Amino acid sequence: MQEHNNLFAVNDQDFESQVLQSTLPVVVDFWAEWCPHCHTLAPVYRQLSTTYDGKLRFATINADESPRVGATFGVQGLPTLIVFHAGKPVARIVGPHPTRLQQHIERALAEISASQPSS
Repeated sequence: MQEHNNLFAVNDQDFESQVLQSTLPVVVDFWAEWCPHCHTLAPVYRQLSTTYDGKLRFATINADESPRVGATFGVQGLPTLIVFHAGKPVARIVGPHPTRLQQHIERALAEISASQPSS
């Protein structure tokens, strides 16, 4: 997968620094090479990473190569996408939903926005 600024791969070792400590919310795609639905979702995920540049970061993690993170957050099926904000999971999307993925992301961002203290 080609990486650019807003789409990047993480693993068990750098998950905390790249995702949990991120100043922006991060959606993490838990995937595996053998998962056909993961490959179906990948181009949509890649496109959305450019759409939300500056608002939301997009990470991928190979669940087979980095099993600890998936186990920590109870990932049981692939693909699973989890939106993290301020070090905590705030939304979860399980299964391939390429046509509804953007709606799920919008809902998660709205919830994050609503939970922010107004200045």
